[in-house]
Amino acid sequence: MHRKSVINRVLLALAGLVLLGTGLLVLAGGFDLYRHLRMTPPAGWPLTSRQDVLLDHADRTRWTDQVWWWPAVIAVLAVVTVLALWWLLAQLRRTHPGALSVGTPALDGVELTEGALGDAVAADTERLPGVRRARARMDGPSHRPEAHLDITLTPDAEPGPVLQALHDGPLQRARQTVGRTLPATTRLRMAAHKPHRAA
Repeated sequence: MHRKSVINRVLLALAGLVLLGTGLLVLAGGFDLYRHLRMTPPAGWPLTSRQDVLLDHADRTRWTDQVWWWPAVIAVLAVVTVLALWWLLAQLRRTHPGALSVGTPALDGVELTEGALGDAVAADTERLPGVRRARARMDGPSHRPEAHLDITLTPDAEPGPVLQALHDGPLQRARQTVGRTLPATTRLRMAAHKPHRAA
């Protein structure tokens, strides 16, 4: 899983938990569930009845006459705004290499799309002995692309020789094509096969 996906899921999970908890508190107070279910909420628990509000007038105006109050509010809102903008720009940042230059040094006007490079690596990998099926995709920025391969091996294949052939063959040729290092992550799986009956 990509780092950006992990961060997004954590942030969404936290926001979801906060919204869910707040919504449950509002519903419990609005429907007067504590009284109907004969439950006694903890002391200081918010929104325990229909007349309660999340922040009463005393809470909202407690520190407004203090010198530090409004600068603190503005600072907190500014930090939240900057973090929200940073997160939004991180979502818009390109995580795929797009067009890659070809050759060392790069040939003028000659570019290779990430999809074409991925298809070429996959087709080259499928010609290796012991490989039944291969898929490849490129990830990362254009100055530092990464290859992600998903390879299905034949039932009699050994992973070690296949990985060595992949390193020396398709990946080496891809690196020579784009003229830069190309880190690769490979996931191997065995093709399903019927069990053999021992004689």
